[in-house]
Amino acid sequence: MHKLLTFHNEKLLRQALTHRSYVNENPGEGEHNERLEFLGDAILNFLSGQYLYNRYPEKGEDELTRRRSALVEEKQLAKFAYEVDLNFKMRLGEGTKKDGGYYNPNLLSSTFEAVVGAYYLDNDCNVEPLKVILEPLFDSVSKDVVEPRSNVDSKNRLQELTQAQGIQEPPKYVTEKAGGPDHAPEFISKVFVDGKELGEGKGKSKKEAEKAAAEDAIAKLKKRDLL
Repeated sequence: MHKLLTFHNEKLLRQALTHRSYVNENPGEGEHNERLEFLGDAILNFLSGQYLYNRYPEKGEDELTRRRSALVEEKQLAKFAYEVDLNFKMRLGEGTKKDGGYYNPNLLSSTFEAVVGAYYLDNDCNVEPLKVILEPLFDSVSKDVVEPRSNVDSKNRLQELTQAQGIQEPPKYVTEKAGGPDHAPEFISKVFVDGKELGEGKGKSKKEAEKAAAEDAIAKLKKRDLL
């Protein structure tokens, strides 16, 4: 059994594994896991942020935020749930089982969050034992999940996102040499959407600078809840 599922208080683990549908069909079975899910979500955001802060000292806020989102988004947490063998341990109502609940990314990710919250409580509200368990899971995430997208992908993605908001004119990039020696120049790029500056980035080439500007713009759109 995975260490994340090893509890001193088995009642806490049972609650973490219990979906609302199970309680609805089995009155008297105690609480479902939604409060623990809330707690686990907060803990995962903190620990993934701390992990990335320490691992990437050269990265700025926007990129760290994007990388954290990649580590704790629903599909990724569902994969973690599979890695620790949570799927068939979930306590689901019969109707939810028939609807494919054991394979539902939303249920898997929610249960993973609940187990994280319960494990924290089971260890006297100490995050250190969780760090030991979660950091190898974070390490296991393939680099292409957290590394920046390619230049073409980032720029195309920004254009697709702005078009989805009804802006037909493609983003405009203004890129200039910003200094550096001839053998290692530095460029700075600004991207304008609908006539307004939305992102800025630096790079060793025009392409890198425009990629960074596009990624900065995407991160800002997410931060404003416009995506």
